[in-house]
Formats: sequence, C-alpha cells, structure tokens
Amino acid sequence: MGNIIKKQDFIDSIRDALQYISCFHPPDFIRAMTEAWENEQSPAARDAMAQILINSRMCAAGQRPICQDTGIVNVFLTIGMDLRWETDTGIDEMVNSAVHEAYSDTANPLRGSVVTDPAGARHNTGDNTPAVIHKDVVPGDRLGVTVAAKGGGSENKSRFVILNPSDDIAAWVLEQLPTMGAGWCPPGILGIGIGGTAEKAMLLAKEALLAPVNIHELQQRGPRNRVEELRLDIYARANALGIGAQGLGGLTTVLDVKISDYPTHAASKPVALIPNCAATRHIHFTLDGSGPAQLEPPSLDDWPDISRDISGTRRVNLDSLDRAAVGKWKPGETLLISGKLLTGRDAAHKRLIYLLDQGKALPEGLDFNGRFIYYVGPVDPVGDEVVGPAGPTTATRMDKFTEPLLEKTGLLGMIGKAERSTNTVETIARYGAVYLIATGGAAFLVSKAIRRARVVAFPELGMEAIHEFEVEDMPVTVAVDAHGHSIHQSGPQEWRMRIGKIPVVSG
Repeated sequence: MGNIIKKQDFIDSIRDALQYISCFHPPDFIRAMTEAWENEQSPAARDAMAQILINSRMCAAGQRPICQDTGIVNVFLTIGMDLRWETDTGIDEMVNSAVHEAYSDTANPLRGSVVTDPAGARHNTGDNTPAVIHKDVVPGDRLGVTVAAKGGGSENKSRFVILNPSDDIAAWVLEQLPTMGAGWCPPGILGIGIGGTAEKAMLLAKEALLAPVNIHELQQRGPRNRVEELRLDIYARANALGIGAQGLGGLTTVLDVKISDYPTHAASKPVALIPNCAATRHIHFTLDGSGPAQLEPPSLDDWPDISRDISGTRRVNLDSLDRAAVGKWKPGETLLISGKLLTGRDAAHKRLIYLLDQGKALPEGLDFNGRFIYYVGPVDPVGDEVVGPAGPTTATRMDKFTEPLLEKTGLLGMIGKAERSTNTVETIARYGAVYLIATGGAAFLVSKAIRRARVVAFPELGMEAIHEFEVEDMPVTVAVDAHGHSIHQSGPQEWRMRIGKIPVVSG
C-alpha cells in the first residue's frame, strides 16, 4: 500500500506555491543578486539592481507580486509508481484548478497572461490557465512537485540550434547573448540544455533553471567534469560582454549558468538556451500523503537593507514638458518623473494604429499630444492600492507601432524596458522624441509612485486597457535621447572595454 495523495491536498499545495513564489524570490537568488550589487561599478547598473532588491524585499514584506508579469505556470511532477490518488479528476485538471484559485485570489490577485487561440484571436483565459505540465514516473510512493512561473520577457528570448558535433557550444551561446537584448531583464540565470532531441534539449534547459544558484561555490572548488568546465567558461565570457543589469552596461550580466545534458544522436548536437529574468520564481516540495505542503515564509533578514541615493537626481514635471526640454536629457541619466502619463501595450497599440490608418478619431478623451506612453499591463489593486505592481513590458514589441504614433498623435516620449531597434532609435530622433526605461523586475516599487489611475480607453482589454496614471517621483532612466543616442548601445560597449582592462587577480 503506497501513500495516498488526496485531491484537495494536491490542489492546495500548488495554489499556495504559486502565491508563495509570486512574492518571494528564492534565497539563493537574493544572495547572488546582492553580491552582484555589492561588486557592481557601473552606477546605472548598480541602481537598477538596487531597485530590484528593494522591490523584492517590499514584495516579501507586503506579499505582493515581484513583477506585474506573474508568468505562465510550469509544473514538474515526479510521480512515485507506488503512490495512489484519491481524486475524481485527472492530474492536469487538478493542477489547473490550483492555478485558477491562485490567480483569482482576492487577497493577492495575480495577472492573467495566458491567451487561447494563440494563432488567431488570442483571447485571455482570465485565470492564467492552462499550465504547462511535465510528468515523470519514478520508483517510490511520494510525489515531487516543482512549481515555476515564467515571465514572457525572458521566455521570448529563448534560443535553439542543432550544431554540428564538432561545433563550440560556448561560442554559440556567446553569439546569442548580444542578440537577446535586455528584454529578459538581466542579470539573471542562463539555462542550457544539451543533447537528446529538439524538444528534449528545450526541456533540459528549462529544468536546468530550477537548480540552485551556486556558481561561486563551483569557482572556489573548481570543475569536476566537462559540464562544470563549460558552466565556468560561459559565465566568465558572458559577463565579459559588459551587457550589465537591464542592458545598461556593467560587470554582471548573468548570475549563474546552469547546464543539463542527455545522450544524443551521433550526427547531432542539439543545444537550447533559456534565460531566467530578475523575477526568478520557483519552489520545490514533496507530498507523502500526510497533508498539503507547508511553505515557510523566508526571514526579511535574508534581504539586504538598501536605500537609493536620489540626491541631485533631475525631477521632471510631465505636465509642462516640451520638445526643447526633453532635448536636453542625456542617455543614462536618471530622472524622477511626476505628472500624468498614458499606458498602452500590444493590444491597445494595434487598435490605435487601426483607427489612425482608417482616419478615424481616437476614443473620446484620449490625446497623446505632448504626452508619454508607458508600456505596462498592471496587476489588479488590492486594499487601498491605486494600482497593483506595474513594471514595464518589453518595448521592442511596440517598435512597429512607434513611427505612426509619433507622426500622427504628437506623442512626446515612451517608457518601457530594454532596447529599441536601430530603425526605431532613428525614428525617435527624427521626431525629437525620447525613450525612457523603468527597471524590469521592480514592479511593486514602481507602483508606489502611482498616485491615481483611471481607464480612459478600451476597458474590455483588461490589463491591456489604456490607463491614465498620475505619478510622483517615478524612477526612470533615459535610454534613447532626442538626438538618437542609445544607452543600450553605448553602455555595454563602454563596459566591455573597461572589463577588458580590469586586471585578473588569481587566487
């Protein structure tokens, strides 16, 4: 007679785990990020990491989501052959019931980001179901469960290739990193899967991301096998690229490199690369039939006590800006912005461009002239919150909409995360506009700067509706100035040169 896993215990455990990881970073990730922050020499990158750590501690204390993108749910199950189930539904149905409950929790609602009919209408399912579920049957009578929530910004930067057997894996990875931009919110973790078949390599890479962050322990004791040698090689060479936190240029681009491998065909070398972002979220637990998992909250002492120095930072009133004023801003400059701005992301942009192309008026009360648009899809508020966590989404997805908006609406500037394409940078300069970035992975911190919020257009789009936010001292960085200079080009280039001149100190 094996252990009996009861339906409600299983559902409750996954529901609680999803709520847990929405608020709490893994302790090993916090330690690694803190060490990177302490060692960082780039002021812009150091400030970005400070915001991530401050945000993380705020979320742990307030039990609110680390990032507005609360992820697509990944569940990995190792099912003991001898255990039994007490349930009237299948495993997938139980998992999705847990996801529904977790994302619909009124005390801490999580953003629904999953859409059905992905090649067509792309309707939001509303509760983030269904999850992506992987099952493995193993000896024993216990159930191992790993729950992760994977953000779209980092998932979108995944890469896959089938190399020739003689090709250099590290060289391929190093070729990919600069092309991934900053949309995956570095510094984070690289998961690499090697071998098997195409789909096996991708699964290996995703599973690798769930392993403990321990690269510094590996550095101290030295590699014991080829995979560990490869981890150290890629880690050192990746950070030498100078991409840095949020792509601003700096010493730390990756916190760890995790690799899993599997035997493969003699003619093949499948390699998958999946990054994890600054909102790394996962937890593992085991069920043995004695009840639901007990997840103990971490101590706030696990987080560093950090405060940002904003003395001398330029304060900007959005309500009285013009092109002459924004023309004086410099790439890499930190601003504290106050006043009213509009929001919008993919679905709203698509509707706006349709109306403009048809020569139709924008919705009543919606005027972009001389204003900023913030690329964001916030979490629903709770209690006395004006808005829930509201960090930036990846701006490159809006590149194709940028020129018509600048041309036809008088838009003055944009706020998002990560770089813009070369063509978009040129377009921004041509219209004398600017592009600012907020820190990806600091969504709760950003939301505290939002004093008022109201929906002004397309309410049926839910989190993608156009809002008007009134903000006070919202921290942003000038990424593209009105003259076409981009910090995402100059920052990594500068720090790559600096890193090459930093002397190597042997142990």
